[in-house]
Amino acid sequence: MSTPPATPGSVRPDAALANERIRALVDERADEAWPAEEYELLLLEWAAATQGCVTAAA
Repeated sequence: MSTPPATPGSVRPDAALANERIRALVDERADEAWPAEEYELLLLEWAAATQGCVTAAA
């Protein structure tokens, strides 16, 4: 079963979750070394969610 396309102005739940995780990572690491690999994985997860083809980031 496929997911219907998002309506204009709406946010897919998976994209919203990935976005919140990215924000939390940024907030937690504001003054520390940047976890580039973790950030890149979250960006890939967010990008997949916004395109409607969510896959688990390894």
